[in-house]
Amino acid sequence: MSLDLNEIRVKQVNGVSALKEGELHAFGVFTVNDLMEYYPFRYEDYRLRSLAEVKDGDRITVQAKIMGMPVLQRYGRKSRLTCKMVAEDWMFTATWFNRHFLKDQLTAGREIVLTGKWDQRRSQLTVSESEFPDRGTLRSGSLQPVYSVGGKITQNWMRKTIGQALQQYGEMIPEILPPELLKKYSLMPRRQAIWRIHQPQDSEEGQQARRRMVYEELFLFQLKLQAYRAMNHERMDGVKHEVDNATIREFVRSLPFELTDAQKKVELEILQDMRSPFCMNRLLQGDVGSGKTVVAAIALYAAVKSGHQGAFMVPTEILAEQHMRSLSRLFEPFGITVGLLTGSVTGRKRKDLIASMQMGLTDIVVGTHALIQEDVFFRSLSLVVTDEQHRFGVNQRSILRRKGFNPDVLTMTATPIPRTLAITAFGDMDVSTLSERPKGRKPISTYWVKHHMMDRVLGFIQREVSAGRQAYLICPLIEESEKLDVQNAIDLHVSMQQAFPNLNVGLLHGRMTAAEKDEVMRSFYDNEVQLLVSTTVVEVGVDVPNATLMIVMDADRFGLSQLHQLRGRVGRGEHASYCVLIAEPKSEVGQERMKVMTETDDGFEVARRDLELRGPGDFFGTKQSGVPEFRIADMVSDFAVLEAARDDAAQLVGDASFWTSPQYEPLRGYLQREQVFQGELID
Repeated sequence: MSLDLNEIRVKQVNGVSALKEGELHAFGVFTVNDLMEYYPFRYEDYRLRSLAEVKDGDRITVQAKIMGMPVLQRYGRKSRLTCKMVAEDWMFTATWFNRHFLKDQLTAGREIVLTGKWDQRRSQLTVSESEFPDRGTLRSGSLQPVYSVGGKITQNWMRKTIGQALQQYGEMIPEILPPELLKKYSLMPRRQAIWRIHQPQDSEEGQQARRRMVYEELFLFQLKLQAYRAMNHERMDGVKHEVDNATIREFVRSLPFELTDAQKKVELEILQDMRSPFCMNRLLQGDVGSGKTVVAAIALYAAVKSGHQGAFMVPTEILAEQHMRSLSRLFEPFGITVGLLTGSVTGRKRKDLIASMQMGLTDIVVGTHALIQEDVFFRSLSLVVTDEQHRFGVNQRSILRRKGFNPDVLTMTATPIPRTLAITAFGDMDVSTLSERPKGRKPISTYWVKHHMMDRVLGFIQREVSAGRQAYLICPLIEESEKLDVQNAIDLHVSMQQAFPNLNVGLLHGRMTAAEKDEVMRSFYDNEVQLLVSTTVVEVGVDVPNATLMIVMDADRFGLSQLHQLRGRVGRGEHASYCVLIAEPKSEVGQERMKVMTETDDGFEVARRDLELRGPGDFFGTKQSGVPEFRIADMVSDFAVLEAARDDAAQLVGDASFWTSPQYEPLRGYLQREQVFQGELID
């Protein structure tokens, strides 16, 4: 993290040409510091081993003596080279494939170091690498780092170049962690750790070096979040909403249902933030159907009753229209006006709405990304709510926030987020959780079946529809694909029309216009369509209380959290509901997903298992989610370190001496470079 090393371009390292510098840029390596922090993801073990201690199938390195003449066999362009060897009185055969040029070098009595896979039964070593000690060895007897490389950047070149960088600039590597943290966790000094992570003497040294750099990376990330959070709480330049409890109680009593205890608790947390002078930055997470929208409605009501406006941004037009209708019903008795701004709202209608917003005549606006267009302004925007927030990029959310003067922000997600991700991706936020099922909601029975049971599934559909219910049938593709042997919506729609000539079978997919989607969903909502064939466009969609059956074709093509979202489309009414997953997964991960879905309907448990199976990068299905990509840390396996780093960072930021003491200057310099003091968090 040295400022000097961050300013030295990587081409200053001996051996890095202008061409190689350009190739390194593709790996995110621009400076000497970037190169030193380009960590290996594993090590190749070239330490010499005795054949007496190795097991069948082991990858081993042995030093041997050539005992006989090599034998070369050719098969067209391919070749097989074998030669007898002896190592510590063990006779064995070394075999090379397509290395015919080594034949003349394999002379009897010559020492050789061999690396490859050991076949115990045949006393044979299939050689992947070999070298001769009399020429001077590069690898044998050591652990060699393995980097993520490609193109014209080879492993050997990367090893050599990083080694050269360490030789030239290693003495300039500064310490950045304060002495008390180094002592607390018995961490290596930074200079030693960076040297040893690239050039470990043994496994233990490599592990200790990695432990040091993992902690540093997670600590610096948390320091950035905690400093931003502390500054946000101190600025006191947000909107202080003035609304009394009696006014809120009046609205809550008007609701057609009773709030759960979890909703009441979260409501108090949000109102407490809104009444304070600092900007609320709160994440509201809750399982599918846990009642987040009602909590958001209470917050919006408080904003309007304080004399301001609210904005509610959602990812799809279908969802925007649903929220607009439901909020209008709730707010109508109180004279609160709700507008809708989506891509489909155009011409005079759009101009009139924007003018109404600017004059303060529209209290709440529900919309899609159309809300963040340049010509959209509010008179006094004091609360921004974003739903399914991981579907919006960080930049999109910040643009909407800038439509007001430091408004409070409430972000919501129906994807339950494991604590691991909540601490990292949303560490700058306060987190509220709705973990309680609304009263009267029944658990959803989930089954996993194979394709040959499709006739029974069709019978299940017929029984539910005959009882007056409705069903979803989901598939991964819109149209047939030559590359993928999976079900598609258009063909499935045709076959379902043939299988159920007495039913009205609808079709919904992402290529339809907003008006077409709305018409289909409205027909399904009104029970004019009994069976809806769809892609995952319904993952976030209109509530249909009468829908009791969710069937997912080729379910192993979906992530766990997505399957859980789809399952949450049913079970919203008073009738028993079911989810049927049709899949024949060939991978262990696919099979594990099906088992998890049938074992639990707890969204937080599903999310935890999904994170383990897929990793943080794919959890939200989008790289714009704000989930950090660490150079060396893994937020799943290093979770204990992550928690410790968060606590240490919070404690340090809360200490007044952190902002003045010279010993913390390197850390303050890091925050300066990350622009935390400018009031923005950089992705």
